Amino acid sequence: MQQPSRPRPKGLSLFRSTALTDIPQTYAWFEEMRGESPVFFDERMRAWHVFRYEDVSRVLTDYNRFSSQAFGAVGSFLKDTLVATDPPDHRKLRGLVNLAFTPRAVARLSDRIAQITQELLDEVRPRGTMDVVSDIAFPLPAKVIAELLGVPSEDWDIFQRWARVDNSRPNAARQSTERSMEEEMADYFSWLLGERRKMPREDLVSALSVAEVDGERLSERELVKFCTLLLAAGQETTKNLIANAIVCLTDHPDAKERLIGEPTLWPSAIEEILRYLPPVWFLFRLTKEEVELGGQRIPAYQPVLAWTASANRDGAQFFDPDCFDIGREPNRHLAFGHGIHYCVGAPLARLEAKIALPMMLEQLPRLQRVQDFQAMVHTGIVFVIGSLPVSFQAA
Repeated sequence: MQQPSRPRPKGLSLFRSTALTDIPQTYAWFEEMRGESPVFFDERMRAWHVFRYEDVSRVLTDYNRFSSQAFGAVGSFLKDTLVATDPPDHRKLRGLVNLAFTPRAVARLSDRIAQITQELLDEVRPRGTMDVVSDIAFPLPAKVIAELLGVPSEDWDIFQRWARVDNSRPNAARQSTERSMEEEMADYFSWLLGERRKMPREDLVSALSVAEVDGERLSERELVKFCTLLLAAGQETTKNLIANAIVCLTDHPDAKERLIGEPTLWPSAIEEILRYLPPVWFLFRLTKEEVELGGQRIPAYQPVLAWTASANRDGAQFFDPDCFDIGREPNRHLAFGHGIHYCVGAPLARLEAKIALPMMLEQLPRLQRVQDFQAMVHTGIVFVIGSLPVSFQAA
């Protein structure tokens, strides 16, 4: 029997913009749901919500019962990509990730990440003010993923436009724009793959253009889909991680000062930022059969929202979960998912954050958020801060 639907808090508007100041209310709702209704059916969405760490982890890892093909119903951009496939097709596409994000390939980018970060900082340091999102958090990962893929510098303008999706726009208008961009991206990457087959270079598109999995070449459509997914995974995750980090550190100045004095804490600090204010708040799945979860029986072919943001604040998994602790150990958060669908952009996001964030704190003294600015966020699958003005001591 399906459980009666429960109201959502006023601060939570799925796939819409809301104020950053409303987020604590959403976390209070998460806590209430973990205690009273850890698995419940939402009549308006016609979907099941899951809140506890143990249950969310099961939904993400048990691909025999919870299919990732639910993402295909969310939008055509993700359909048939690595994110929205199950084994055995998933294994073939996952092999491309090993080609794209090998430790060696990611490490090679370290110097370039530092160089791009420094160029961006040099532009804003004399001003004493900037927008974290538009001045640093967006252009840095967009440029990095463009170089990793091998997008020519003369195509940067069009590439930048693709990467900048306005999540605050009305849903219908945004979907129309995204469909047009998908077609444009498909045409572009088809052309670029063809060019690299004729004249290979030391870039990822060249490697993908001749890639084989189990001795079989991937179709043109699969390769194009993979390139567009990398654009999203390699840019959006890092952008949100950097913006969220500045929110956390300006909200907790003691932690910011501690990091300046103890830079060896940066790796654990980044993991705590990912746990405390994750770039992805929930993931979709579709039940393949009837499943019992959290005391509820979920019928087959039902959409499930696994709230990773709620799981990351579950007191059964994390000591004092609402405390922002940059030295937290252990910290087995689910910010990048779990299991075979672990985020493909996670290694690159961590690397860019590890390089850029210390440079920002070091070179932007007295960094603080601009008072009285009501930062807006888009609370869909991805937690997007649209604008984040800050001030600092000008160089």
